[in-house]
Amino acid sequence: MQLRTVLATVTAALAAAACLTAAGPVVASVQDRHACSPSVSLDRFSDALDKTTFDGTFVGNLSALAVDRDGSLAALSDRSALFDLDTRTLQPEKVIPLADENGAALDSEGLVVDRDGTRLVTSETEPSIRRYSVDGRILGRLPVPAALQVAPAGRATANQTFEGLTLLNGGRTLLASMEYALSGDTPGIVRFQTWTRTKDHHFRPAAQYAYRTDAAFLGVPEVQALPDGRLLVLERGYTSGVGNTVRLYLADPRHATDTSGIENLTGQSGVRLIRKTLLTDIASCPTLGATAKQPQPNPLLDNIEGMVITGHEKGRLKVLLVSDDNQNAVQTTRFYYLRVRV
Repeated sequence: MQLRTVLATVTAALAAAACLTAAGPVVASVQDRHACSPSVSLDRFSDALDKTTFDGTFVGNLSALAVDRDGSLAALSDRSALFDLDTRTLQPEKVIPLADENGAALDSEGLVVDRDGTRLVTSETEPSIRRYSVDGRILGRLPVPAALQVAPAGRATANQTFEGLTLLNGGRTLLASMEYALSGDTPGIVRFQTWTRTKDHHFRPAAQYAYRTDAAFLGVPEVQALPDGRLLVLERGYTSGVGNTVRLYLADPRHATDTSGIENLTGQSGVRLIRKTLLTDIASCPTLGATAKQPQPNPLLDNIEGMVITGHEKGRLKVLLVSDDNQNAVQTTRFYYLRVRV
């Protein structure tokens, strides 16, 4: 009897172990279905705001995201509208119209919510960075180095200027990413400009760094700072008949050369570029049932422009992306919920 009991116990234990072993690959396969790469997974996506309106304003053309001080989500349209979204449902709760000093619309692309609630907003037109109150009043404007201004004032190309905006060093440094190269710089080498916060809480131009995209047709639509001074960087491009290319990188500007005094960046050996590591190509993410209205390498893809870090969990960053539908019937306003290990 004792021997039979021991055998039964061992048999049961072996059976349980077999079940665990069998369950292991099943669990892994569930996780793999959400993996874009070893560093990035896609939890879900949402098209809830696609082709919707709120308070008479089209909810789309979204080019930037930021987490507000109350935890809600701020979403910037490149048609001069700033939305407050419910973090859980994404439904708009408020919209604030933005304008320049003359009341004209912006080509608004980058967004930061400062620690006092001030909104810092870029416009590609000049380019510019303006400070707005919560209710949309202009509070000031940051100085922009001459070379970064649109020709003929500078060497930038219209609609290829400030796209990304983020705060580093605990809010002491502001960084804006140019979307494409300046005239005279090698195509694919993009300048990142910084400003340092002064004692009177203004910003003055500071160091500038050079970042190389994977190909000249890829631009930088967004950057987000990590607490240690590194950056998440989006690269994005579009090929007619093929679709979008969107890649996420971990970049480190901390040992890069200050290029503010270099007129033309042409691959000089003495210039240390921002180092970068590919985290994932979004085309490698699972579709999770997504559909596309035009040709895409992956139906999940669209014109992704906005990115914000919303928190962290279990050693991974929670990162939210959004696509700009350009108010176009064959494009989609889509939110992407990623988990990123850096």
